[in-house]
Amino acid sequence: MQADSMKSGQASAPVELDGRMGEGGGQVLRSALTLSLCSGRPVQIQHIRAGRRRPGLMRQHLACVRAALAVSGGGAQGAELGSSELLFQPGPVRCGDYRFEVGSAGSAALVLQTVLLPLLLAEEASQVRVVGGTHNAWAPPYEFLQHSFLPQLARMGAAVELVLERIGFYPAGGGILCAKIPALQSAESTTQPLQLLDRGAALDSQALIQGAHLPARVYDREWEAMSRILGWEESQRCDQAHKNSLGPGNCIHAILRFAEVTEVVTSFGARNRSSNQVGADVAHQAQQFLQSKAAVGRRLADQLLLPMALLQGGEFHTTQPSQHTLTNAEVIHAFHPGLVQMLEVETDLWKISVQPSRTTILK
Repeated sequence: MQADSMKSGQASAPVELDGRMGEGGGQVLRSALTLSLCSGRPVQIQHIRAGRRRPGLMRQHLACVRAALAVSGGGAQGAELGSSELLFQPGPVRCGDYRFEVGSAGSAALVLQTVLLPLLLAEEASQVRVVGGTHNAWAPPYEFLQHSFLPQLARMGAAVELVLERIGFYPAGGGILCAKIPALQSAESTTQPLQLLDRGAALDSQALIQGAHLPARVYDREWEAMSRILGWEESQRCDQAHKNSLGPGNCIHAILRFAEVTEVVTSFGARNRSSNQVGADVAHQAQQFLQSKAAVGRRLADQLLLPMALLQGGEFHTTQPSQHTLTNAEVIHAFHPGLVQMLEVETDLWKISVQPSRTTILK
């Protein structure tokens, strides 16, 4: 489905964005689509993904546009592969049972996140199933969403249920994510600001090793490298073999649970990486978080900005904001100036405060 003509209905001038801003990747597009759907304001983006080796709309980015069109009945110009410009006009967001296919190993999670927040404002609950990559090195894997992101969204008042129906490693893809999204407009729903200034007491830590169609020695070597650096015991290891995966693949997660937050860091296996490198990489990521004072890791910080802006705001402590976080803040500013404030309170400890927008999900 491609919408080449704009639907009439709103005459407001579009928010204009330059895709070269910040990290210059697909995040500008995805965040802009989310904000456009939630605010009802059209958006025009030029130089889409100009900071990438292959600029313009790839399959997974086009899947995000098509998903935004499907949930709103909106219109778009430039919604085609390779396009460097897009004019998107949202319609009213509609609840429903949706299925989207990326058509590659591109991230299913990023397509889901494009429409997740807008569907929270629909009159009734929705279900979204996305087919594509669920585990690749350029997007949040299912475990990050399930253990780190969604619990914080639930604290804000949006209890989304997510199921991994089939894992999809790069390059085969074919994974399936299914989300049940409540309607926050219902009388039973209440939302609240997110306060996450301290991670709370340490609870437990776990190494989750996932793989498909690979020999067991791969996972053993990853664990040996990881446990040697972190000093973890065998009881902290958990292996998952995914026999229904359409292709081979492997990753290892360090899941760090605290009273107020769970941090998930991940390292992916690849042809040009040894098992020792994969295990050592995830261990060093875990060490960086454990040695900091931050409640929120850099990846989660990036993910929290949009729901905080569209719900009831709040504040959290994190390490130095990543380029992705800064980019998200810049896109939010284009729609709602001044909502996101960042302050370094001490060396490598930042406080990010988000005010709710005037067009919050709950009017």
